[in-house]
This record gives sequence, structure tokens and C-alpha cells, in this order.
Amino acid sequence: MSAPVTFVTAVTDSGEDGGVRFSDLLDEVKVFLERFIAYPSPESSTAHTLWIAHAHLVDSFENTPRLAFLSPEPGSGKSRCMELTEALVPRPVLSVNASVAYVFRKISDEAGLPTLLMDEIDAVFSGSRSDGNEDLRGLLNSGYRKGATAGRAAIRGKEIVTEEWPSYCAVALAGLNQLPDTLMTRSIVVNMKRRKHGRVVEPYRRRVNEPQARSLTERLANATATVRTEVSNAWPDLPEGIEDRDADIWEPILAIADAAGGHWPTTARDAAVMMVADAKKKPATLGIKLLSDIRDVMFNDDRLSTNELLARLHGLETSPWGNIKGEAIDSRFLARTLAKYEIPTNNTLKVDGHAVKGYQRSHFADAWDRYLASPVLPEVGNDSNSGNPAPVRDLTPAPVSNDTGEENSSGVKSFTPGSSAGGGFTPPVPIGTGESFDSPGRTCATCRNPMHPALGSTATHPNCDPGASL
Repeated sequence: MSAPVTFVTAVTDSGEDGGVRFSDLLDEVKVFLERFIAYPSPESSTAHTLWIAHAHLVDSFENTPRLAFLSPEPGSGKSRCMELTEALVPRPVLSVNASVAYVFRKISDEAGLPTLLMDEIDAVFSGSRSDGNEDLRGLLNSGYRKGATAGRAAIRGKEIVTEEWPSYCAVALAGLNQLPDTLMTRSIVVNMKRRKHGRVVEPYRRRVNEPQARSLTERLANATATVRTEVSNAWPDLPEGIEDRDADIWEPILAIADAAGGHWPTTARDAAVMMVADAKKKPATLGIKLLSDIRDVMFNDDRLSTNELLARLHGLETSPWGNIKGEAIDSRFLARTLAKYEIPTNNTLKVDGHAVKGYQRSHFADAWDRYLASPVLPEVGNDSNSGNPAPVRDLTPAPVSNDTGEENSSGVKSFTPGSSAGGGFTPPVPIGTGESFDSPGRTCATCRNPMHPALGSTATHPNCDPGASL
């Protein structure tokens, strides 16, 4: 742990430190970090810089985002990030395997809130040890919101009493692969990578570089003290698309950027948009992947037997359904997974005149709307070269042919992946109104062919009436 910091630098009421503006001081910190860390993107160093400033002001906010340095392989610079963070934040507590009791007591330290730094966090939340660390996971989850406490029972003499331990403090984490989802959603995630060949950074040596780090820490403490009231009362404007939990995470960071001024408000918002978008690219959970694949394979069908649905899922080459833990998924796996999304699973339907167990699109409509992103309608406009209206793709699901294919014992025809007949399916054309697939059928007022639900209340196909629009 670094020695206690003594604040000696004079600070003006305008937020300037010895004649240096807060925004310029943040620039210095950013340049200092980039000397020793090969960040995966400029946005990452921006987020790291502002998070360090936030650690000096953590008691001024309602939320404190976790900062997570993660990578798929060792040797990607995570520990160096933690080392530099330790050098620049107030009251750092760097730990590789701290007990929950130790962490609780450090958070309650009368000297002030610590900045908790946990390296090799993957060892805590992976394998056989993960179940034994649920208390620590709960502490890290709850402690991102101010006022959060953890209840414990303690023995005092012959009595058992209850105690409330505060859990709110700034936390930075580093480890391999992923964190538990509950922690990921509370974190600004920096996906570290190994340096490219030829990229060189300075080695960080405490004996050589710590004096400069200590000076920056002192100046940060003084400069952030001058904006404490401002950031406490701030309601920063959030970029479009940053809402809910993402808003909780980025509000403190953007409030500090606004207080710093200069280029920082814009730079911070650009970083927020980029990093939130990257976070949303993470692989879907198995349940979400299943919902998405079912939507694809049922695009041309109102209903499918369970056997047919499983056959289509097994045939998707880019999905795991043909081999999960050495076996293809079966009806029990399907029912167990879909039940989590309140999808009825014991359904008897008429398919091709036979009563079979199966699913209708209407069973999935609510889950698709809640958990899957809406596909986007193709744009309709003028051809840039000719000036003519662009052709409109027919959005009506293609009819399913029943001319070929083998029947199973239930009389339902089997599906061969990639085939165009015998119950095969056509990959879905993007749609995107959020309207369910089981809307009442309508026909075009001009050509009398079916209208796709994605066209909403439009009376005529756009290609039938050039004046119509989606």
C-alpha cells in the first residue's frame, strides 16, 4: 500500500492547481498512464483517467462504477494497469485474495473510504472456488450504490446480534476472461490485449516513477476537492443509448468530465458511447441465443412440432445445439430453457393434420420482444444512380413446400439443413417494428397478396404503390 498522501499544493477557487487547470491536469494523468500501458483504444485511457479522478470523489456520487481490466490471455498488461491505478488513487488496498471480513473492515476504516484493487479476480470467480465466494460477489455487487450495507450476525458474549456493514467503495478488478454477469453490468470494462509487435511502452519502475505518480496524486486530490460540490449536484447529459444501468455507471465519469471542461466533456461522451457499444457486443447467454435461433428457424412457419424445431436447431452450423456437453439438445433441454422466459412448453398442436407436441410463434412473441434486438427494415428510397425508387424486397414469408421430405412416426416431415424443400426454411428478411409475428392477416389493397406484419397499418405494398412508405 502506498504511504499516506500529504496535500500541500495550493488550489484556487476556480478549480486550478497551482495555475494548471483541472482539464490540463487530467491530460497530464492520461499522458502519464499511456507511457506505461498499451491500451487497446484511446477510449480506454480516457475512461481509466476519469475513473481515477472519480476515486478521489467517490463519496460525492450515488454510484461508483467498477473498473474491470479483462483479457483472454496473460501478459496483456492488466497487472500494470492495477499498479498504475494503485499509484494514483487515494487509500489504495491492492489484494489478490482478500477475505470478505477483511474487505468489510477496510471499507469501514475511519481514515476514509479505500480504493479496493483486486487482481487475478478470475481465480476468485471460477472453478470450484466460485460457490465459496458468493459473499464477496454480493459485496462487490451491492457496494456500487451509495448507502449499501451487508447484514451479518455476530456473537457478543452470550448474545447473537445483527450488524450492518457498509459496502460502498470504489473497486477496480483485473483478471482473465469474463466476470460474473452481475459484475459485468456494473463495470466499465477495458478489454486488454497483448501489444502488437513493434509497439513499445516504458517499463514502470516504482523507485524511478513513483515520485511523479505521487505528485499527480496530490494534485488530483486538491483539484478534485474544488469541484466536489459541483459534481455532487451534477446531472450530466447522457448520450443517446446510454440508459438504465449504463447511465448509473457513466454519470459520475461524465460529471467529472463536465467539471474539468476543455475537450473532456466531448472526449468522455465519445468514450462512453464506444465502450457501451463494445460491451453490448459480448456473446449472448445460451438462453438468448436459443430464442434468437428459434426466431430464425420459425420465420416461415406459424407452428412447428418439437421434433421439427429440434431438427432445425441441430442443423445450425454456427450454433451449439447439435453438441452441448457431447450431446444434441433434446425436448427436455428445450422445455427447461424456455420455461425461464415464461414460454409454455407442454403444447399440443395440429401440424399437417396431426396432433403433436410443439410450439407456435405466438408463444415466443413476448420473449422475442423483451430479450432480442429488433431487426431493421430495409431502407426504401431513391436509387442513387438512376433517381428511381429503390426496389422493395418482398417481406412476406415464403411458403413452405411439403412436396418432399420424410415423415417421422408422428407424420411430421423432417428438415434437412440447407435444403429449400421438405419443410426447409428461408433465412429471414430483416424486419423491425417490434410487432409480433402472429398479427391478424391482411392483404394488399392493390395486388391482394398478404401484407407482412412489419408493414404495420400500411394498406398497400410499397412496390405496388410508389407513393407508399414503410
